[in-house]
Amino acid sequence: EGLVIENAGLTEWPVPLIGGFDEAFLDVPPEVIQLTARLNQKYFMARDAGDDLAPVFACVANVSAIDEGMAISAGNEKVLAARLSDARFFWEQDLKTPLAEQAKKLERITFHEKLGTVADKVERVAKLARWLVEEGIVKDSPLPGGEGPGVGVPLVQPSTTPTQPSPSRGRASLADMAEQAARLCKADLVTEMVGEFPELQGVMGGYYARAEGLPDEVADAIRDHYKPVGQGDEVPTAPVTVAISLADKLDTLVGFFHIDERPTGSRDPFALRRAALGILDLLCANNLRMSLWEATAMSLANFTNQLVSEQMPESDYEGYLAGSKEVFKTMPDFLADRLKVQQREAGVRHDLIDAVFALGGEDDLVRLLARVHALQAFIATPDGANLLAGYKRAANILKKSPSPLGGEGRGEGGGTSEPAEHPHPSLPLKGEGYEVEPAEKALVDALAEAGPKAEAAVAAEQFAGAMAALASLRAPIDTFFDQVTVNDDDPQKRTARLALLDRFRAAVHNVADFSKIEG
Repeated sequence: EGLVIENAGLTEWPVPLIGGFDEAFLDVPPEVIQLTARLNQKYFMARDAGDDLAPVFACVANVSAIDEGMAISAGNEKVLAARLSDARFFWEQDLKTPLAEQAKKLERITFHEKLGTVADKVERVAKLARWLVEEGIVKDSPLPGGEGPGVGVPLVQPSTTPTQPSPSRGRASLADMAEQAARLCKADLVTEMVGEFPELQGVMGGYYARAEGLPDEVADAIRDHYKPVGQGDEVPTAPVTVAISLADKLDTLVGFFHIDERPTGSRDPFALRRAALGILDLLCANNLRMSLWEATAMSLANFTNQLVSEQMPESDYEGYLAGSKEVFKTMPDFLADRLKVQQREAGVRHDLIDAVFALGGEDDLVRLLARVHALQAFIATPDGANLLAGYKRAANILKKSPSPLGGEGRGEGGGTSEPAEHPHPSLPLKGEGYEVEPAEKALVDALAEAGPKAEAAVAAEQFAGAMAALASLRAPIDTFFDQVTVNDDDPQKRTARLALLDRFRAAVHNVADFSKIEG
């Protein structure tokens, strides 16, 4: 479509013409031919009935010639033949040097002055990719998107042309392939072809790897490790590719956060937002159960090893440690914001992501989204809506209470899942201060049953079950507010009832921080 618009803008009297080129040029990868024709000459390439590239192109002239454009077509054929000859020369020259030899030249290319060379990055990515496999995060099997607990369907669309899975090779073999592919994945950056066509980085590496006879999984991983590169792009599902793509993006994100090069406003020179979205897409589409903070710590360890090997001055070490702490401090909110962007099109409410994220301690994004989806389904029910109203009423009472239960940070927006420290952890029974009203006792009993059930369901990642346990609190809390005066004149009653509301709030917080939910 873009090429059509471009040709329309270049001509006042567009006349389409057909030309051809020598079939021998089809030995060059089709992406090279297409890019040569499109970028340099603004030509349209043709395909045959089998959808393979054909030695035919269409060009657009700006005049209706008397010879029906034969001379113009012949001239365009000559120009394209010269371009394709150059491309074939680059292809043939590059094939003479194995990728492992090309990779040695990456030491000459600076990735970033504070993060080392591209060779340094490759070393870090290789270690991280191997760790992802050895830890069992990426497994030697087809990676079915979104079949984890509570997810149901892929959260993003995986690649429509995944590599067919090989027979099981074992974790060690897969780790070896992931490391091999990682060490070669940037090697094509120093090739003649990518020097001429930077758009083909990765793609050419895949062709060179296959021409060397490397395993298909390795070649495909080199080809696709940049994916996904934007919204709507294919998400890899082949295990080796997933390991390298995820490691590459994690290394980039952690590295730039560590040197305080985070995006600000509309400024994102290192495309970190895109890297974060790519990480989220890979995790969700492939149902990867990964502790984000463990992976971050592993990535930081790779940077540490690099700096130690470079004999980092002791004076710089404190700054390095401070940067490491800053990564863990700033990355959660950044990833949460990217998660909201990623899930917006799926119809997931941003406030529900906040409600789960605010609890803290959740660094498995697949599990987090499963909980968010269950929460969204629950809030849409009458029980969920009424429980939310009851929660907010309880939180407001606690917030306004002069007792320690309603202190700062314990009311709405406090986001804590711990019960308050108070002198009455449970309601007094008859004869121990005052006679408990039936509605109070009903809420006590409901909490005693629902609280542990919800907590156990969350631990078992049965989030729909956790919501069902909370739903059982809807009627007791409604009745409690209808029949019981919380701020009673009797200080003992008031304290005990505030304690009961705090227990209710704590039980809800085992599932999500309802104070973050709108409505």
